[in-house]
Amino acid sequence: QVQLVESGGGLVQAGGSLRLSCAASGRTFSSSYGMAWFRQAPGKEREFVAAVNWSGFSTSYLDSVKGRFTISRDNAKNTVYLQMNSLKPEDTAVYYCAAKSPRTGEYNYWGQGTQVTVSS
Repeated sequence: QVQLVESGGGLVQAGGSLRLSCAASGRTFSSSYGMAWFRQAPGKEREFVAAVNWSGFSTSYLDSVKGRFTISRDNAKNTVYLQMNSLKPEDTAVYYCAAKSPRTGEYNYWGQGTQVTVSS
């Protein structure tokens, strides 16, 4: 199995920055897994934020975070990051890390989430 543990959330003023981290572990986890960040705001469905492939060279983003958020990974540390700059109140949500097995092609593993609150 795969375990994912997020950290780095908190309260920040609009325009500020936060860096989220997601540490992966488990018997079946490897650097071949695709990794992503999702978020869920109160009363809304969970939405995709950003993803990175196994090598770190291919990334994708939700349109509303392009140019402000950067996803990256350190395979030596089995850790994925989400650098969030120019934060807006609408970025307030619980942020979840997810891992996608190359065998299934689906995000089958999820962390417990970390709260990000952006005050205006």
